[in-house]
Amino acid sequence: MELGLLSADEAAAYWENRHQAEDDLRSGGHIGFDHVTNEIFYASRLGKLLEIIGDQTSLTEPLFVLDAGCGKGWFSRAVHRCGHRVDAIDTSESALTYCQEMGDGPRYLRSALSTWSSPWLYDVVFSIDVLFHILDDTEWESSVCNLASLVRLGGRLIFTDWGEVGQRAYGNYQVLRGCAHYLPLMKRCGFRFDDWQSYNFRMNPIGFYIFTRTN
Repeated sequence: MELGLLSADEAAAYWENRHQAEDDLRSGGHIGFDHVTNEIFYASRLGKLLEIIGDQTSLTEPLFVLDAGCGKGWFSRAVHRCGHRVDAIDTSESALTYCQEMGDGPRYLRSALSTWSSPWLYDVVFSIDVLFHILDDTEWESSVCNLASLVRLGGRLIFTDWGEVGQRAYGNYQVLRGCAHYLPLMKRCGFRFDDWQSYNFRMNPIGFYIFTRTN
């Protein structure tokens, strides 16, 4: 871990406090944006996510989707409203309590990304603005590999991070990792790299890494 970054316990406390203090947008969105700007930011990312997932779903055969690091569940609920069956995991007790109070929809469970297991594989696993908050490189790699193991053959794995080559820390609770980290690891996990698509929002450097399981 780089000098100055939060410890695992400090990071967990930071997110627990932030989920308690902020609404469902600012708690997991851009802390520097006001509510309206975060509304637009969420809608923009959702549109791109749904384009990647595709619209091949039906009431009888919905896609089985995992939202890995769901926070207060904004993306989970939106994807569920689009007809998909959604599991959603997070480590924050207060965030999951908020999700459960919102009522029916996704199935919310408490778990780290590196330890979640499922008896069924997913058609799509996505993790939006979560992996760069995993500060320890070993835990980051374990999280990526575990999520990869949950995707069915031909299924999609979608992460968000920056599109540069190297690694860069922002503040004390973000470590951006680029294509030199993701592409070799995902190849070893049996995935094809399909694309990186920028958010194209307010100079944000983050975008969608899109992978398909091939073996």
